[in-house]
Parts: sequence; structure tokens; C-alpha cells
Amino acid sequence: MGDWGKRTVSELREELRSIGLPASGRKSELVARIASFDSGQVLETEARKIAAISPTKTGLMERISDLPIAALVVSGIVLIGISGSAALYGDDLVKWIRGEPEYVLIDFDSNQTRAYAQGLVDLGHPEWEGRLSGTEQEENTAQSIKLNFSNSGIPATIEEFEIPLFYMGNEFELMICTPGNIGNIFGGPSPCTVADVDRDEVEFSHREDFVIQGYSGDVDILASSDVNVIDLGIGNESAAWDSASNGIGLVWLMDGNDGQAGTESNTVLLLRAQEKGLRGLITVNARQNCDELVAGDCVPYFKSLDITQFNEKPYNIGFMMVSKSVGEAIVNQVIDGDGMLQFVVQVDNQVNSYIHVPCGILQGETDSLIVIGAHHDTAYNGQGAVDNTAGAATVQEIARQLGLLSSELGPPKLTIYFCTWGGEEEGLWGSTEWVKKHREQLRGNLRLYINLDMNHVDAQRNSGLTLQGNSPADIERIEGIVEAFEGEYQDLSSKYAISVRTLDSEEMPNNSDHAPFVYGIGEGENDDYYGKALVCYGSGSSEYHTYLDNMDRFNEESLIVSGVIFGSLVRHLAWS
Repeated sequence: MGDWGKRTVSELREELRSIGLPASGRKSELVARIASFDSGQVLETEARKIAAISPTKTGLMERISDLPIAALVVSGIVLIGISGSAALYGDDLVKWIRGEPEYVLIDFDSNQTRAYAQGLVDLGHPEWEGRLSGTEQEENTAQSIKLNFSNSGIPATIEEFEIPLFYMGNEFELMICTPGNIGNIFGGPSPCTVADVDRDEVEFSHREDFVIQGYSGDVDILASSDVNVIDLGIGNESAAWDSASNGIGLVWLMDGNDGQAGTESNTVLLLRAQEKGLRGLITVNARQNCDELVAGDCVPYFKSLDITQFNEKPYNIGFMMVSKSVGEAIVNQVIDGDGMLQFVVQVDNQVNSYIHVPCGILQGETDSLIVIGAHHDTAYNGQGAVDNTAGAATVQEIARQLGLLSSELGPPKLTIYFCTWGGEEEGLWGSTEWVKKHREQLRGNLRLYINLDMNHVDAQRNSGLTLQGNSPADIERIEGIVEAFEGEYQDLSSKYAISVRTLDSEEMPNNSDHAPFVYGIGEGENDDYYGKALVCYGSGSSEYHTYLDNMDRFNEESLIVSGVIFGSLVRHLAWS
């Protein structure tokens, strides 16, 4: 394969990564690894590279000079093709060399997957149902997943990471009090106190009417204090934030699809509230799930923020989201009326706590890694059956099936990690910290990361699934597996449309746990190294981050699609 001893370490590592081999170790080890690489695989890899070169004889000859004899034969064919204006290019050439691959689909038990999901949901908070990061519920979830890996015959570990989180208390109130007409017996009215006996109070339900937002602070504002409430519109920089100082700001969440500016992120809004000295911040949902879950209304949902953007955590600013109807009631009865707002939020955002990452590990013949992941934490305010119990359950079932396959076929060629992440809802903490800890190993050995986050299709709002990623060769394999899936699962493939897309690395979204594997493996700000990842997005899950994301909506049948397709890709890469 040429005199590899004259190459730099960086060149050797790049060559090893391009042919799917580990790229860690000393230079002598890298040289030996390349030299011992199977010639058939060299042929495929080099042929792909040759065909990608500009079709000039000079460019081809420069590359061909380093090839083994088998590849030289193919090079000759390519040159002959060029001279006759009939060159074979890229993957066409590789297919010509190896022929079309035959993909074998893994088994997938949807009933077992539902059982995994139900087991996780049962571990939720006794009142709020969620498995919030840093809580007993999240730790128990991680331990349960680790046990399930072990029960599938897969050795498992669990790692802890200390991160900045928030601790939910027990007191959460939102109430509008309209003062009565009868004053205190000692003279003079005391509006909305216990002495105001004919006052009218409208209490709103926690989780259904209002939801606390991530990293809210702690505040206790009684109605009798008659705090100032200011409508800030969409809350942009030009809104009347100064007038809300020492009061409560009301911000309407809008998308800006009408050509107007949309509402900025929770991070920006709370930073602005902190700068202007607000005691409370209320966002009104007027843009998501409207009319879909509750007729004529928009259900409030949990949303976090980037706490690393704050020099000082806003410990004394309460932060919640309300439904559209509640926001309208606040405007009509408080801002434009005589009502007084009671606003109580009990959250400690000054604490650090631990999140957990369980991993099942199928050790392969090489250190080249495939990682299959999903986050197991949820928003605090619901079961999180779709987001993301569905993904965590799918990872467990893929692990069980590949564990059985390993017993049948022997160890895989590549090492396979099955991991679930805590801390995703608060900022991808689990996957980010895990990648930081294992960056050197991943930089040298990561072959592919597969992410399952809401890989679920609602049975009543079915618009199929999207499989996408920044690894063109693997996307091509996915297309072949989809074709095999459509032949074997005709009913499911006709029911759930499957869209497959290749993205440039810079186009990969950064909203789930694949992001650290794509953008976080580089060794510095100027390192443009991107990890390879595939992700699945389901459809129809308007309930996510609300109290309605429960097992009543769970559709285990839809998980067969991503479970079989991604699991079969791993089977192909690790055992073929």
C-alpha cells in the first residue's frame, strides 16, 4: 500500500478513518494496521477514492502509484474507461467490484419494546409523572436500563456526571383574585386577603394550565401584593421591559411565520428579565399544538434554556409558561381589569446534581465503534412516553436482538455501544459530558453514531419518518435496507412513509444527542473534524413536553421501522 512509514501521523489516521479502522495509537501501530488491512477492503476503499478524482490521467496516476496489485488492475480499467469516455465513478465502481449487498434484517419485538417503555414510565414522579434529570426517578431509570442490558447478556456500565441543574419544590401556584366589596372589620379594605371574604379566586392547574420552565428561580408573590403585570408582546428588545421591573412580564410566543419577528429563546428572554430586574416571567403558548390537543386552546409545555449563558443564575425570578386561554385571562382580568395575580414558583436553580449514562457494550474484534443512543430523561411534567421513552425502549430492544445475534454469529467485527443519556432536556448534558470524557477514544475509533429521539409515529397523525445523516455511504446502505424492509414488511412500509436524506455535516441539526458526536469530537475551535451520525425523526407527536405525552398515545408498531432499519445497518456493518 505504498511506503506508509513516510506519511505523517495525521495522514495515517485520516487514511484509517476513511477505511473504517481504529485511528488511535503510535505511528508504528498505525502503519502496521494499514499494512495488515484486508486487500479486498483496500480495493473497495481505494477504488472509491480513484473514482472521485478529477478524470485526468495525471490525477489518476498520482493516486494509483500507491495502490496494491489488485487495485492497480481496477485502476487500469478506470483508465481504459476514461480513454473511451466510459469511466465508472464512485459507488458505481464499488458496486461493480463487490456486487449489490444483500441486507439481512434483524428481528424486532414491538410488544417487548412496549414493555420496556411501560417499565420506564412506571418509574416516573408519583405526582408529575416525569423523570427529570438529577432526580431519584432519572437515576432509577438509568439503573433499570443497565439491568435490562445485563439481562440481555450484554455487559453494562453506568457513569455519573455532575452538572448544574435545578431542584423542583412542592409549591406552584397561579391564581387570579378579583377583590370583593366588603372591607376588613377593622376598617379599610384589604383586597384579596383572607379578610376580603367576598373575593373571587380563579386557580389554574399546574401542568395543565401552567408549566414551570427549565432553570426557573424561586419566587412567592401573593395576590394581595397587587404586583404589576406588563404585557410585553413578543418580548423583543424594544418591548417595555423597564416598566416590568420588580413586576411580572407577559410574553406571547409567536413563530414569525407572517413575516414579523418571532419570539426569541427562553435563554434570551430570561437574560432580559434578569437585566431589567423582573420578579416573574410568563410566556403564553400561542404557537404550538394549538387546537390539536385541546379545542380552542394551546397547551403549555416544558422548555429549558442554556444556563451556561448566565454569569449569575437568576435565583429570584420565577419562570413559567401558560396556555393561550390563561394568557388571555391574565390580560382581560389583571392587566385590563381589577384582578390581582398570585404567582408562586418553588425551584432551586443554584444546585449541582448528577445525571447518569448507562451503556451496554458488545465488545468486537476491533476498537472501531458504533454507538446507538437515546435520552432516557423526560420533561418533569409528563410521562414522556414519546419523548423519549420510545427511543430508550427502542435502543434496549435493538440491544437485545444484537445480543442474541452475537450468541449465534460470534463477536462482531466492530465494538457496539448501546447508551442512553440523562440531562438531554436541560441541554444535551449526558451525551456532551460523555463525549468529552471519551473524546480521545471516539476521535480515533468512532465509526458511526445512531440517535433515536422521538422515533415514533402517532397512529392518528401519521406522516411517516425521516432517516437522515452526514455519512453518504451509510445513507446509501440505509436506502438498500429500506428496500429490503419494504419487501419484508409490506404492510408497515405502505402505512409509514420513509424519507431518507443525506445532509452536509454543517447542516446536521444540533437539537439532540447526536450533536456532540458530530460537532464535539474535534480537538479545538479550529478543528473542522465532524463525526458521522444518523438520526431518525418520527411524526405526529404534538403532545411532547406536555402532560398528555403518555402511554395512551404510544404506538409501538411504529418503532419497528427505525428499530429494524437501524439495527439491520449495525448488523451489516458489524457482522457482514
